[in-house]
Amino acid sequence: QVQLMESGGGSVQAGGSLRLSCVGSGFASSSYSMGWYRQSGEERDGVAIISMDGFTTYADSVKDRFTVSKDNNKNTLYLQMNNLKPEDAGMYYCAADPRRRTCCSGAFWSYWGQGTQVSIFS
Repeated sequence: QVQLMESGGGSVQAGGSLRLSCVGSGFASSSYSMGWYRQSGEERDGVAIISMDGFTTYADSVKDRFTVSKDNNKNTLYLQMNNLKPEDAGMYYCAADPRRRTCCSGAFWSYWGQGTQVSIFS
């Protein structure tokens, strides 16, 4: 049974940093694309994706500020978020899929985590 568990969210001042983590179980992350999505309101938008071969893609709004990475030995996905802005706030979800994925189309993802909340204050 595939499970994804996010952590690392919190409340941070604008300009600050956070690091999100997503621990996966029941699958080998080396064979999966994994990614981060943000939901603020009704829409869930792609933020950053790393494919099984390590290729990374980002939403334009986070390029040069966010870095997605994956430790296959720990089956863990990370999102380093720097210079956070108020518009970065939302619920961040981890996703995994055995097919190759790139940011940020509305492609189907097989598995989702429960999310971790990020709040930005000025």
